[in-house]
Amino acid sequence: MKFELLATDAGSKARAGKITTDHGEIETPIFMPVGTVASVKGVHQKELKEDINPDIILGNTYHLYLRPQTDILQKAGGLHKFMNWDRNILTDSGGYQVYSLSARRKIKEEGVKFKSHIDGSYHTFTPENVMEIQRAIGADIIMAFDECTPYPCDYNYAKRSMHMTHRWLDRCINHLAKTPEIYDYKQTLFPIVQGSTYKDLRKQSAEYIANAGAEGNAIGGLSVGEPAEEMYAMTEVVTEILPEDKPRYLMGVGTPINILENIALGVDMFDCVMPTRNGRNGMLFTSHGTINIKNKKWEADFSPIDPEGVSFVDSMYSKAYVRHLFSVNEMLGRQIASIHNLSFYLWLVREARKHILAGDFPQWKDKMVKQMDKRL
Repeated sequence: MKFELLATDAGSKARAGKITTDHGEIETPIFMPVGTVASVKGVHQKELKEDINPDIILGNTYHLYLRPQTDILQKAGGLHKFMNWDRNILTDSGGYQVYSLSARRKIKEEGVKFKSHIDGSYHTFTPENVMEIQRAIGADIIMAFDECTPYPCDYNYAKRSMHMTHRWLDRCINHLAKTPEIYDYKQTLFPIVQGSTYKDLRKQSAEYIANAGAEGNAIGGLSVGEPAEEMYAMTEVVTEILPEDKPRYLMGVGTPINILENIALGVDMFDCVMPTRNGRNGMLFTSHGTINIKNKKWEADFSPIDPEGVSFVDSMYSKAYVRHLFSVNEMLGRQIASIHNLSFYLWLVREARKHILAGDFPQWKDKMVKQMDKRL
């Protein structure tokens, strides 16, 4: 993997760059649609590729390990071939799912024993077998195994967890060196900074991760319920330390406003289920604010969802029509909302990139934040 830093905004830490892997180029800042189980929920690959057009999507190690299972993925030739996606894929390590399964798992130094949410069967994730699982899945960018701490989190627990995540990283690196790639392209490991919302721990963790010398780095354990101000404060501590010549990925973030504020702090990569999950429930993000399309006020509104035309659906369907689809529980409504929201997120990061390159990102960002903060 290669990363080129093309521009840094003079009025903030926002960056425009380019990641190149064996599956193509990724222009940053980038938002990665979440394809948890080898599918971006409710969106056909044709629409994903031709209309939403992301350079990279995300898959989920925990879910893919359980279904369809890694032996099926390996027989298919890897996740790219299995889901017919010829661009980049990033897989998380399962650490977040371990966090979310708090009632179904036991964490020890060796790894995590957990109970499947599907059938109750027991499984174990260790740094070593998570590397092997991600080799078999075949993503271009793979994540080190970590523990994602909850919020709020006791300081001593956060400290112990952070050090264990660092030890697990060393085991990931050592095992990956002994585990050759299965497919005919290279995979790149990103370690993950932890430390909850404690500045001294985040600083220690960022230094440890920076010293690992990986080709890219991630920031985990945020967007887990902490106030946005704390998220931004932790991100700022970490981006001050992580190397400038490596891409920075803030995991699981977030709202459109969260994304713009974190771009301003020097983050390059984002993912979140919010565009599709909120879309399926009738919440549409636009450049002028958020819409609850189920509200009666849109019943006779024949204007497009977003006046900026961020998605092909904006030129095809009115607010009134999409509201009608939701009111009759028609699946197409949820599909249109998901496509629109994903298109909006990709439009937003691409506009951010344009303004970073043009040198007026802070002014544009402040204007967009004010607009998007409205409920329409």
